Amino acid sequence: MDSSEQRRKRKRMGRSYLQAKQYLSLRRPLVLCFSFFIFLLFVSSGRFRPASFRPVLTASSTTLSLLSSTASNSILESFAAHSKHSKESPPSFRVQDRILFPDHVLLIVPNRFRQNDELECVYHKRFNGSDDDILEDKEKNQHLDFAVRPVLSTDSYDDFRSIVRCPLPPLNFSTAVDLRRRGSYDTTAATNGTASPWEKVVYEAVIDGDTAVVFVKGLNLRPHKNSDPTRLSCHFGLGNWDKDKEQSGFVLTTEAVTAAQEVVRCLLPRTIRNHPDKAHGIRVTIGYNTGHPRAPVHVTLPSVATIHNSKSHPVQSNPKKHELCVCTMLWNQAPAIKEWIMYHSWLGVERWFIYDNNSDDGIDDVVRELDSQDYNVSRQSWPWIKTQEAGFSHCALRAKDECNWVGFFDVDEFFYFPLAFHRGGGDYGVPGENSLRKLVSNFSNSATIAEIRTDCHSFGPSGLSSQPPQGVTVGYTCRLQSPERHKSIVRTELLDVTLLNVVHHFRLREGYRYLSVPEGIAVINHYKYQVWETFRAKFFRRVATYVVDWQEDQNQGSKDRAPGLGTEAVEPPNWRLRFCEVWDTGLKDFVLGYFADPVTRLLPWEKKSLTSAE
Repeated sequence: MDSSEQRRKRKRMGRSYLQAKQYLSLRRPLVLCFSFFIFLLFVSSGRFRPASFRPVLTASSTTLSLLSSTASNSILESFAAHSKHSKESPPSFRVQDRILFPDHVLLIVPNRFRQNDELECVYHKRFNGSDDDILEDKEKNQHLDFAVRPVLSTDSYDDFRSIVRCPLPPLNFSTAVDLRRRGSYDTTAATNGTASPWEKVVYEAVIDGDTAVVFVKGLNLRPHKNSDPTRLSCHFGLGNWDKDKEQSGFVLTTEAVTAAQEVVRCLLPRTIRNHPDKAHGIRVTIGYNTGHPRAPVHVTLPSVATIHNSKSHPVQSNPKKHELCVCTMLWNQAPAIKEWIMYHSWLGVERWFIYDNNSDDGIDDVVRELDSQDYNVSRQSWPWIKTQEAGFSHCALRAKDECNWVGFFDVDEFFYFPLAFHRGGGDYGVPGENSLRKLVSNFSNSATIAEIRTDCHSFGPSGLSSQPPQGVTVGYTCRLQSPERHKSIVRTELLDVTLLNVVHHFRLREGYRYLSVPEGIAVINHYKYQVWETFRAKFFRRVATYVVDWQEDQNQGSKDRAPGLGTEAVEPPNWRLRFCEVWDTGLKDFVLGYFADPVTRLLPWEKKSLTSAE
């Protein structure tokens, strides 16, 4: 009896033990997750931070925003929230990414700078011959050799990041450059990562519908042609898994659906597709197979690209699209853009997208001045050298929701309407006003026309030895006989999904075609060969990807080069008399006759500059 009672007791105890064991096993993951979350909060509070532990701010800060129901979705907001707990700004900045260019190191920083910030680039001495060893050596020796140089320039890149340009490092110093405020003696900021070489890097990405459009160097895809996207893969995640595998968080892989030149279109992962407003800070890269086909090795490119929505740029409250917008890419053209914008605004351009390719001539001030006068100009910092085609693809995405038509032409190219300009204004003021907008609006509802092409006449120095004070439209009056090239105005929603372009024109969707405007209706005066003082700047670098730089001894007979000009920035004999076959004063006569002030004879683009000079 006693033994049977004992057996029943042992069974009850066994069942209780098993139930307790199951209960604990089910609750253990929850306890572990909760404990880890408390640990993260404790670490991030700053109460526990020994000298050897210096967490690096990366895109992994987006993890909480993806799991949260709040609207805080960017690295910048995370950084700003963290900074609120500090009584004063730290002397050093966390560098999110670095890119090594031929003539400088570009730093990407996940915050905005104050107007009075004076910054310095900090270079660390190599000890074991590798950038990856710097952090280890620093932890052993807090008195490492370092060098300091003033920054070359700073700029805002997007709503979430800023960029800093630093000189190339001194000999035997690492390219893993850090950043600090001038006068600070904090040299212990941990170096996170190395500098990615510009020749192989994913540098930008934009959400477009259910896809991400990714801009990449190093795939060596064929110029001016579609490429096979099936050999490529797309990877989305947190952190930079190429450098910080322990911080990469997660990686989602999708397929590439198109590839052309430097632009790859990727399917978005479902989680991002369903919540694009919370995708800021997600890093994307491109992978491909290399090696023997039977034993391929999958390689992912280094990436500094974090995706954002193309609709994240401020858009005017007016839901109606602009009929005509213009996009251009330039370098150090601040003195030229006032004439170009004021003149073409009179022709009907309503919105301007200026892609600034590393200018240092005060162009930002000129853009602000024009925008304050209601010219509706925005400047996009575009630090990526020799990427004009990719930049135009990027601009086409950005302008798609704001504009019906977008023109892609340079600041030395001016539309001229011979017939409209010489009909006489009558009671309607200046003849030809809004001629360009009227031209494109005739085809806004066309079922077949998606692009309008206009021929270019190339003008020479016209006998001048110095820059014309009243601008190019008045100063240069002698040109070549035959037109060279053309430029295009396109309906952005009808571009091919690849966004393939060759600067002068885009590839269109199937079923659509371009229309060439007769020269008697419209022509572009291309002030291509200006006085030598202006023209020699072209020797610094060409902005187009597939156009050879002037210093390179290639394609000497190409129309992209000046006939008879060598590879050195040396003024040829009689430069001022070259490229002059036909004297053409049509646009000059029109501008002086209708734009000049009747009293001062000043042109609109001269007036403000004269006041500023005083």
